[in-house]
Amino acid sequence: MLDTAFPRILGDAGNIDSYPYPARLKIVEGAGSLDIVKDGVPAIELVDDFCAAAQALEAEGASAIVSTCGFLISVQKQIANAVSIPVMVSSLSLYPVIRTVTANGKIGILTASKLALGRTALEAAAIDPADVVIKGLEDCRAFSDAILAEKKNQPKSLDVEAIENAVVRQSKELVDQSPDLTAILLECGNLPPYAEAITKATGLPVFSILDGAQMIWKKHD
Repeated sequence: MLDTAFPRILGDAGNIDSYPYPARLKIVEGAGSLDIVKDGVPAIELVDDFCAAAQALEAEGASAIVSTCGFLISVQKQIANAVSIPVMVSSLSLYPVIRTVTANGKIGILTASKLALGRTALEAAAIDPADVVIKGLEDCRAFSDAILAEKKNQPKSLDVEAIENAVVRQSKELVDQSPDLTAILLECGNLPPYAEAITKATGLPVFSILDGAQMIWKKHD
């Protein structure tokens, strides 16, 4: 989990009640939103810290690991190689599956920042830019001022209604831009709370890191 101060509402990947099975959180201290949400690989020191956090979770009995930020796709392999249990740090890892099971239309991606979701992340996720349509939340002040900000400047409350309205608006724009859209993939772990509203507005299936968690979770008897 990134080192943040904004509220993690129900449905957020950083809220343990978002998971229908036992879960626990481990914050990677010093890994702020602005350190990870960028078109590039995180600093090596932070990558080492994420690997150490994964190892600690495994030692505590975790059966699978996810993260709260899809931009960590750029270091998926390093973190996965640090442990012996399943790891999916980004919902973008779901893309090949969604691409296979949907029709030949485009897939929409909603991200925290379209500007940041560049070549590094797309290549790491084996995403052909020609096959997707991307929209970001960076222009929604209720979102960006809370989530795409330094921890010391992050608020203690979220304008959930404003964020949901922006998410729905961007989702509709995805459909308008590409009428053959077959599904919407939420890069950001803060966006799953709005998945139902997206489906209601677009009629499309929505996928997030919570679906990834469900895929790799193994129940202990």
